[in-house]
Amino acid sequence: MIITVTQAILLFFLFFSISRVVLRIRSGSLSWFAFVFWMTLFGVGITIVIIPGITTQLARELGIGRGVDAVIYTSVVLLFYLVFRLHILVEDLRHEMTEIVRKMALNNIKKYDKKTSKN
Repeated sequence: MIITVTQAILLFFLFFSISRVVLRIRSGSLSWFAFVFWMTLFGVGITIVIIPGITTQLARELGIGRGVDAVIYTSVVLLFYLVFRLHILVEDLRHEMTEIVRKMALNNIKKYDKKTSKN
């Protein structure tokens, strides 16, 4: 099997990405669920790069014309899901930040009231 330049570049990127995931799990900044998710995703990517005919077979099973179309459709759906998850995360952080700022403002008002009542 001869690996093309494009395959070599993609494999380099995928193995580099796996190394980043491993470093994150070792440092404790990545959950096991996220670790399994990313390792599975990159593992599938490596398989597709090494054996590109798999996508054609998958496309035929799904009733899609070409393997690359199946990969693109799957990627778009996965990206939409990840964007949705990021949106939810940002909204949760926004609500938490609002709550923290609100509590800090109330604490500052209480401190100010105590200072002014002493004078």
